[in-house]
Amino acid sequence: MTKRLDIRITVGLMLIAFAFFLGTLRRSGDSEQSQEAGVHAEHGSEQDDSAAGVPAVTIWTCSMHPQIQLPKPGQCPICGMDLIPLTDDGFGDDSGAPTLTMSVAAMKLAEVQTMAVWREYPHMQLRLVGKVEYDETRQRQIAAWVGGRLDRLYVDYTGISIRKGDHLAWLYSPELVSAQEELLQSVQADRQLSGSNIQVLRGTAATTVAASREKLRLLGLSEDQIAEIERRGKVENHVTINSPIDGIVIAKRAIEGDYVKTGTPIYEIADLSRVWVKLDAYESDLQWLRYGQTVKFSTEAYPGRTLEGRIAFIDPVLDTRTRTTKIRVNVDNTGLLLKPGMFVRAVVEAEVASGGRVMEADLAGKWIGPMHPEVVKDRSGPCDVCGMPLVRAEDLGYTVPKRDDLPPLVIPTSAPLITGKRAVVYVRVPDAKRPTFEGREVVLGPRAGDVYIVQSGLSEGERIVVNGAFKIDSAMQISAKPSMMSAEGEAAATGHDHGGRAMAARSGDVSANSRSPQQDHIPGVPDFEAPAAFRQQLGALSRGYLDLSKALASDQLESARSAAGVLPERLDAIDMALLKEQAHVHWMGLLPDLESSAKALAAAADMNGMRAALPGMTDRLSAAVRAFGVTQTPPLLRFHCPMARDGRGADWLQSGKTTANPYYGAAMLKCGDEVEMLSAEGAQK
Repeated sequence: MTKRLDIRITVGLMLIAFAFFLGTLRRSGDSEQSQEAGVHAEHGSEQDDSAAGVPAVTIWTCSMHPQIQLPKPGQCPICGMDLIPLTDDGFGDDSGAPTLTMSVAAMKLAEVQTMAVWREYPHMQLRLVGKVEYDETRQRQIAAWVGGRLDRLYVDYTGISIRKGDHLAWLYSPELVSAQEELLQSVQADRQLSGSNIQVLRGTAATTVAASREKLRLLGLSEDQIAEIERRGKVENHVTINSPIDGIVIAKRAIEGDYVKTGTPIYEIADLSRVWVKLDAYESDLQWLRYGQTVKFSTEAYPGRTLEGRIAFIDPVLDTRTRTTKIRVNVDNTGLLLKPGMFVRAVVEAEVASGGRVMEADLAGKWIGPMHPEVVKDRSGPCDVCGMPLVRAEDLGYTVPKRDDLPPLVIPTSAPLITGKRAVVYVRVPDAKRPTFEGREVVLGPRAGDVYIVQSGLSEGERIVVNGAFKIDSAMQISAKPSMMSAEGEAAATGHDHGGRAMAARSGDVSANSRSPQQDHIPGVPDFEAPAAFRQQLGALSRGYLDLSKALASDQLESARSAAGVLPERLDAIDMALLKEQAHVHWMGLLPDLESSAKALAAAADMNGMRAALPGMTDRLSAAVRAFGVTQTPPLLRFHCPMARDGRGADWLQSGKTTANPYYGAAMLKCGDEVEMLSAEGAQK
């Protein structure tokens, strides 16, 4: 019994051990089968994807630096960001053509907007500033026609309004006394010989009288004064000098008791019934200005009241210091509202035809006075003022389109991507199943307000991208497609160029012309290698900014307006085509904000407006200086004021170590501290 029990126990233990062994083998087999199945499943997936036409992800790139293309995931060797797979993502095919296909959702996400190219005569509106000045043709200087002593000055201070014939001075002159004696004697002799039978004697006496009268007239006496002397028959010891014109005494050159010589100035008189308004026009504005053009303006003294005149003169010489040309406007001032020295804001409107030619509806087919633009007639003839022959409006630079002439093609200013001398737009391909855009180089004419005139490259009705063009171009670069930002024949900024930069990126080396943004900025050491010409142009922009900052700190409104007005022009003069690859892309990212800030500063009406727009310009200009460097002899310093912008704080740039706060001026000139040196003294020469 006991033996049988032992056998059962032994057999049971053996069965349990065998079962355990079988279980171990099964688990091992299942594991191997699972791994093998996983491998087969993975290969099956690849085969399925291949069958579906989806390429395997083998290239990894950086979203910020698309020229980085590596065969495996990791981090960007330039900025340290995680690499992303380089796939199609619905952005087009791999044909290499300059087109990009997007889904409707991607188009909305990128905020891409299109608009049809249209025709119109665009209206250009120029805003100019200037001052009221005397009409030089209506100024007279009253000088002594004969030597003598000023025993009385009837007008003894400047600013007096006088009329023609009013007494100005009472002069004693021995020469005038003797000339009066000659006249009286010649008149007496003529009377005595009037009854003589000798014709020669009568003729000689009459000639002597006429000569005596002419001598007094040349010495400054009027016809009435000479007649009074003859009527009275007595010599006057003093003679009265009268005003020859109506006007205002603007200068008094002598005082009572002075002895004067012939030609000595006594008074200066100006007729203010007509004045000149002199405006400052930049070089880029001259193409829209013509002789005879109507100018509307307002003054600080009469807000809400609009006055007007016509352009009478465009200075043929440019002021090399301010880069402006003087535009003179003749203005009627019968009510004497305008006073010399007044500040004015003017607006000139021009309608533009094809080729940038100016149209003026009021002057179409008219004839204009060559020296007096207020004289406008329907036919040829002499000028009513000077008698010179009138000239056609077309001869002065105006154009009159014919009936069969089409208005020019125009596109919004936000549409083209301008890279130095090239301009490109993205055109939506018609009849495409999905939104598809192709890049196209166009030739632009002049800019007229918010539009560009298109010379060639587009047709009426074609839909172009007006918002999001740069995003499309960036997407093409990331997708290794030709970028329209690169000139024809240049390689796109990708890793397929097999050049030293791409090879260095693949090997993990950082390119020599860029530094990691995480590194601290070293004064005078830019992030990119920019050509000297580009740094000089950026330096000119920074110097314009410094002039503005100095003017705001000094509370000088006129100087600030002048400095702010220069910024858009200097920014426009920067040739971005000088930059290559990522440096060009970086500048394109800064440019829109720089342009908007410069325009806001130039359009600001007062100190508060300019101070409100200054932080935006400061931030972007600082970023540009850090990235590219400037040709700037004095150091460029960044200051910070914690109280600016209602306690939010703001920065500004200046060249001196002494704090000069442009946000408060004299109120808190020393509020703020230096926080950074952007460029070292003498750097980047």
